[in-house]
Amino acid sequence: MIIKIKKFLKRRKAKMFLMFLICSGLIWFINNLSESYISNATFDLKYINVPDSLLLAQASKKEVDVKVQASGFQFLRFNVKNKEVKIDLSTASLEDGKHYIPQSVYRKQIDKQLRSMTLLEIDRDTLFFDFTKIGSKKVPVNSKVNITLSQNYILDGPLMIEPSTITIRGPKTSIDTINSVSTLETNFIEETSNFTHKVELFKNPELVNTTYSNNAVYVSGKVARFSEKLIEVPVKVINLPEGYEIRTFPDVVPVLCKAKLDNLKNLDSTGFEVIADYNAIKDNTSKIITLELVKMPQNLHSAKLNEAQVEYILKRQ
Repeated sequence: MIIKIKKFLKRRKAKMFLMFLICSGLIWFINNLSESYISNATFDLKYINVPDSLLLAQASKKEVDVKVQASGFQFLRFNVKNKEVKIDLSTASLEDGKHYIPQSVYRKQIDKQLRSMTLLEIDRDTLFFDFTKIGSKKVPVNSKVNITLSQNYILDGPLMIEPSTITIRGPKTSIDTINSVSTLETNFIEETSNFTHKVELFKNPELVNTTYSNNAVYVSGKVARFSEKLIEVPVKVINLPEGYEIRTFPDVVPVLCKAKLDNLKNLDSTGFEVIADYNAIKDNTSKIITLELVKMPQNLHSAKLNEAQVEYILKRQ
């Protein structure tokens, strides 16, 4: 049987018959789709023009059922995806604390958007809306950027963030609790020169209705090569009891300073202060007192005592 069908299809007359059959079927199908029909459909509602001071929290309807007159082609598209129509929220009325748009108003809005379709019937329900008050607030940006410098390089000054503050906008109940925003945790390594990096801001996923004036900031810094220098600084004893004198061994201690070479050239003990607090002594028999660096010049990157303790001799005057 199959062999007979194959032989029939190979004949020229059979091929012509099938071609005419397909063409006539297509013509019939197209003619029927081009005709006008009346049927039910569902339109998706898209709400636009929300007032600047408000945020749409909830709407009573996301779609509306209608009866329309349209061509078969248009109804065919409805089977694939609902038609979307826009509802202008600037036309909403307020009564007893409730926002609403009556059917007579939003029907006209939908009717204007249908073009070649004719709206015959539509749900009679009034659309109701819940809005949340929107506020805005300026907050500082905190850096969570970690900079690792190459050996013998220092950060010359603090990290700079641009912009240092941004504006957040969202429901007042949410943004009132936000006092700052942070960058994403980011690492940059082996920096040897001045840098500027674009870093994204961290956005709390729970704040779905909060917007940021900036999605990222620029973090920059100056990098300088440093040197080291030892400075001998006298030891100053404080809180010594009256009628006593004290002598430390040694009476000057080295302080290891790190800074740019220009800042180290003329560096001396002026501007440093190393103290030994007599009140901190807990064991008089050890004759050892702890040292503390309490003052150093501001143009240094760091300064560290090479000796944390010294011996002392206490005598009556």
